[in-house]
Amino acid sequence: MENTALILVDFQNDYFSSFEGSKFPLVNSEEASLNALKILEKFRDKSIDIIHIKHENPKVDAPFFQIGSNGANIHKNVEPLESELVITKNYPNSFLQTNLKNYLDEKNIDSVVIVGAMTHMCVDATLRAAKDFGYNCTVISDACATKDLEFDGKIVSSFDVHKSFMAAFEFAYAKVESTNDFLKGFDT
Repeated sequence: MENTALILVDFQNDYFSSFEGSKFPLVNSEEASLNALKILEKFRDKSIDIIHIKHENPKVDAPFFQIGSNGANIHKNVEPLESELVITKNYPNSFLQTNLKNYLDEKNIDSVVIVGAMTHMCVDATLRAAKDFGYNCTVISDACATKDLEFDGKIVSSFDVHKSFMAAFEFAYAKVESTNDFLKGFDT
């Protein structure tokens, strides 16, 4: 796992139905964050680079992730340690107008492991940018969460949204693994 970093994307309170006042709960955010925690703990144990991404919406009337709100805080399940880098972003792509790429390059990182939310939005945008920048990418499927979407008057279940994006990721952008499979191969 040399030259690898873990990127945790937008595990923030507004995505958790268990958080009182949640403004945009996702399906399975709790389970995804607990799987992400298993990976986070392994990276901590091995002193491998960890980057938490926090989305803040700069609009005064933002529907969620309002600057300074408790909903925008990173959820307690994967709360950063004081020594861990937290990068704040204002766009779905974690690289856009942030210092993420500079940090990865300064640390000679060539591979990233991505977990987080939402699968179809910020995980997708971050993964595709990472691949375009030449990083080797892994996405942990059960450490990501999304929600039901609507298209053409029809509801697309979160399960179908998630599986469709994972299939697309695996097709051309990333190695896609479960938490257990990733952890089994971690030390090999």
